Amino acid sequence: MMAVMVPLSILDLAPIVEGSDASAALRHSLDLAQHAEAWGYRRFWVAEHHNMDGVASSATAVLIGHVAGGTKTIRVGSGGIMLPNHAPLVIAEQFGTLATLFPGRIDLGLGRAPGTDQLTARALRRHLHSDQEDGFPQDVLELIGYLEPAQPGARVRAIPGIGTQVPVWILGSSLYGAQLAAHLGLPFAFASHFAPDLLEQALEIYRATYRPSTRWPEPHAMVGVNVVAADSDAEGARLLTSIQQRFLGMQRGVRAPLPKPVDSMDRLWNEAERAGVQRMLAATASGGPDKVRRELQAIVTRTRADELIVAGAIHDHAARLRSYELLMHIVAA
Repeated sequence: MMAVMVPLSILDLAPIVEGSDASAALRHSLDLAQHAEAWGYRRFWVAEHHNMDGVASSATAVLIGHVAGGTKTIRVGSGGIMLPNHAPLVIAEQFGTLATLFPGRIDLGLGRAPGTDQLTARALRRHLHSDQEDGFPQDVLELIGYLEPAQPGARVRAIPGIGTQVPVWILGSSLYGAQLAAHLGLPFAFASHFAPDLLEQALEIYRATYRPSTRWPEPHAMVGVNVVAADSDAEGARLLTSIQQRFLGMQRGVRAPLPKPVDSMDRLWNEAERAGVQRMLAATASGGPDKVRRELQAIVTRTRADELIVAGAIHDHAARLRSYELLMHIVAA
């Protein structure tokens, strides 16, 4: 049993798997969210990525509306919206509309990376004459302002959006996001499910420099983890090879649909590539129930996470459902 009980949430990229298509990926995302709601997960977040053959969540706000419309109680949100790709007013209108349609259920996680390659980022940007990432703090404040109650004399307003006060999170994989979240008094989610190197240092900075806000008097840290739970350690290891192959592809600059699992990775990577994948997957729990419990407990103890958000890219949808179901049983045993 986990000594520290923390809420569990799900991060989904609507994975397009080898041999399938985006239509199936989107259907499976909604199906997973509906099951997650029944199992007791707190949030179901989707992430903005572009020009990736294996990811169908590029129109993030549209997918959030689809998932929220197909569920009843689970919080649905972005993990996250890559704000440099968008005008803050547009995001305020989108999420203000979502919050109006689904009151009390929408979260808005914001990141400053483009979520794609540089060429695609240029195609996404609303203008190119400056580095928009440098304006990220100002864009966050502008966006939050559109979601606050109307101010007298305001000439630009988000309609819908005004007064919805959608909860805003800062996402990051570096120290920058931790510092900004602490400065603004906002909850912070660290993307340790693919970039764990600075996890503990970022959380230390976030907690040490946190400035309390009205809505968040205490810091709230969410930690991203990969979980592949199965009925045995051997089956968990086999299912994990899909994620390992995806991360190997990232090292090689190949972003293909999520591969089918293999019995062994030995012939697919060299020693340096294996070490690189293992480093990227350091925040991972995989295997049978006992092994997953131990590995998750170690992560929670080390990070003192207030919440875990779980990524579980598994090729077979039934196995993915089984993994998330087992995980909730493991934690709530």
